[in-house]
Amino acid sequence: MDQSARNIIVTLAKIGLAVAAFAWLLTQIDVGEAVALLGRLNATVLAAVLAVSVLGLLGRFYTWQATAAPIERVSLRGAGSVALVVNFINQLLPSRLTGRVAAPFVLRSRLGLSYPDATAVSGVHTALYSVYYGLAASVGLALAFDRLSPGLILVLALSTALYIAAGVFLLAAGTNLSRLDPLLDWFARLANRLPRIGASVAEQIRGLSAFAETSTDAFRKIALSPGVWLRYAAGWSLTLLVAAGVRVWLLLGSFGAELEPAVFIPLYLVAAYSVTLLPLTPGGIGVTEATATAVFVALGVPGEVIVPIVLIDRAMGIYLPALAGWYPSLHLDLSTLSTE
Repeated sequence: MDQSARNIIVTLAKIGLAVAAFAWLLTQIDVGEAVALLGRLNATVLAAVLAVSVLGLLGRFYTWQATAAPIERVSLRGAGSVALVVNFINQLLPSRLTGRVAAPFVLRSRLGLSYPDATAVSGVHTALYSVYYGLAASVGLALAFDRLSPGLILVLALSTALYIAAGVFLLAAGTNLSRLDPLLDWFARLANRLPRIGASVAEQIRGLSAFAETSTDAFRKIALSPGVWLRYAAGWSLTLLVAAGVRVWLLLGSFGAELEPAVFIPLYLVAAYSVTLLPLTPGGIGVTEATATAVFVALGVPGEVIVPIVLIDRAMGIYLPALAGWYPSLHLDLSTLSTE
């Protein structure tokens, strides 16, 4: 079986898993009761949910603005276009981190950054996201630990640990790319022995050394700035703790359910959604909703209540912004997607 056939089979398997996860969700609820609950949402609650969702989206924009600031002053609108496009791409690929591979190209196209600088901004943004997410998810998991099943604890602990490990690895690698110079020099000398094309290949490899040095300097400038960490934390918290937590709290109250203490709801959400890092389905679709449902049912929220809430929360926080990112993605300047 060739590589393309394997890729098709794996993709179909992931899509099948997402469909199966949604099918499982439907078996856990009375669909008629869930629809009736949605019908009881009043205009005030809907307006409040929309308002906090917009605030959360602005927080997401601000994280990109804060990360790029040490390199270049970026408008919130420019940062927003990057955030929307990257979010759109994330939903097409298996996990959040793999989706970030395209971020340097997006930054270069939308903001005009050099490729080394764009790589540094993207790397730090991903690292900070991973670190903050992993820490918040760890707290959420600890708070819910005694009410979750062993299997659920194992899955959430694995995904949470992967977030922290990914963040630490990216920070360590990004600030030490220049240590690859001896290895790149060895490859360049080896390539130089090739007939006819050796000199050209060796030159390209040595160019990577200059790229690594420039990108490392930019990465350190961003990652070692306490202000970046603080500003990023503010935007991240607004998006993933405040907006998401208030949105779910409002919907719980509107549906006649509660989860006390309410201040823990954002941390439960972060822990429940942490499976998006695992490359199970494109963008974590289906599996994330199923896992979040299992977590909140274990915490005492009825399935008929939490399923529509999770779907609304994911739609407002992830899927609608991703859909909005489709339009600016059409205007990417492909002529800039060169590493030179």
